[in-house]
Amino acid sequence: MLKKVVMIGAITLLFLGVPLMGNAFAQTPAAAPPAADTGDTAFMLISAALVLLMTPGLAFFYGGFVRSRNVLNTLMMSFVLMAIVGVTWILWGYSLSFAPGLPLIGGLQWFGLNGVGLETQGYLPHLPYEDALKATDSKYADVVSYAGTIPHQAFTIYQAMFAIITPALISGALVERMSFRAYSLFVLLWSTFVYAPLAHMVWAKGGFLGLYGGLGALDFAGGTVVHISSGVSALVAAIVLGPRKTHPDRLSPPHNVPFILLGAGLLWFGWFGFNAGSALSVASGTSGNLTTNLATTAFVATNTAAAAAALMWLILEAVLRGKPTAVGAATGAVAGLVGITPAAGFVTPLSAILIGFITAFVCFYAVSFKHKLEIDDALDTFPVHGVGGTVGAILTAIFATTQVNGGGKDGVLRGNLGELGVELIAIAVAYAIAGVGTWIILKIIDATVGLRVKEEAELQGLDINEHGEEGYNSEFGDRPTQ
Repeated sequence: MLKKVVMIGAITLLFLGVPLMGNAFAQTPAAAPPAADTGDTAFMLISAALVLLMTPGLAFFYGGFVRSRNVLNTLMMSFVLMAIVGVTWILWGYSLSFAPGLPLIGGLQWFGLNGVGLETQGYLPHLPYEDALKATDSKYADVVSYAGTIPHQAFTIYQAMFAIITPALISGALVERMSFRAYSLFVLLWSTFVYAPLAHMVWAKGGFLGLYGGLGALDFAGGTVVHISSGVSALVAAIVLGPRKTHPDRLSPPHNVPFILLGAGLLWFGWFGFNAGSALSVASGTSGNLTTNLATTAFVATNTAAAAAALMWLILEAVLRGKPTAVGAATGAVAGLVGITPAAGFVTPLSAILIGFITAFVCFYAVSFKHKLEIDDALDTFPVHGVGGTVGAILTAIFATTQVNGGGKDGVLRGNLGELGVELIAIAVAYAIAGVGTWIILKIIDATVGLRVKEEAELQGLDINEHGEEGYNSEFGDRPTQ
């Protein structure tokens, strides 16, 4: 056993040694890049922290819905992403997502953050820094900057927080029946083979779908990359995994509604970093004759859409079901946050209200329709994130205006009918990659380690069976400490 451990350690050091040695040299480029702006850097680090807070917020949001005997397992399905993706993003996730490569996926030039330093510009490790700056080939010239006023590593860690929470969203469809080992393997593979290609296609220089030389799809903060991908994957995963043994006849109500409200509040708070932070700067600029500040625009749009969606959900419940609920308010707010995500930096506050209203209305009925289909997407991940992200992407194509963001495009209401077609193509690509990729990954895992816990463990609860502990120390009585 000891020999195997030593051998694995030696292979790992050998595997990482060359990239890490290269990184040591890469930290001192020959040509000095522009200095980072301290205000923008502080803003982006705070935004990154806010987005990270969304993952514990999601854990509480989801944890409140499940039976008390599964609360820890549900919390862990979010928390474990901070560990898994927190490491893999540094090793290969960021490179596959943002390094130059194919139109569908990046390369491994930035493996282990080789070539990603504290300068405001990244560069390819196999080119001297001054040559990368002077390169005329667009494949090399475009790589020098994603956010030219902050350290490259600040942009890297900000994007890491998106990569962490996105697969965590999928867990809402899988709770109370998937083994923790299978889930951990799933999110490792999914973040590599589904999230990274989509992030590259939409946000990277040279990506197939995005504004940086691609098709020109508008996705300010993750409508396709985050919400459609996780929502569609959740739906496919729920179908492949199969329903819980108690579904649909013996389902329990949420065990802790205050957890749900707490989680929704933390998500709402963190979403300001998610959307406003995607401006990548707090600086003001000009668009035509107007002064613009995309961080402020996105912040206002985010809060406005969330408020409008929560209000719409409560109205629908009051009118159709007789009573507005706390769970409905929380769900509506999250739906509005999802809907505004792709549009936040492209639309006016009045458009944000309409986006919130429309997204909540569609998601409300999507939840009801899902129940009729009897698909056990346990916590409505697809109706809220998949449908909400889809509606948000379509509404972005309708309401976007260059009066808000000169770097974007006008939408349908401004006479650009073609933008709707562009967004529909991006939506279709996201659906295809997320759906097919998730199905393949789950089938591989099912054929190797298996997907589900045993029926006895599912009925008894996953906390005690998967983790050996309980959330409230009450399900199985007190046990003597060892």
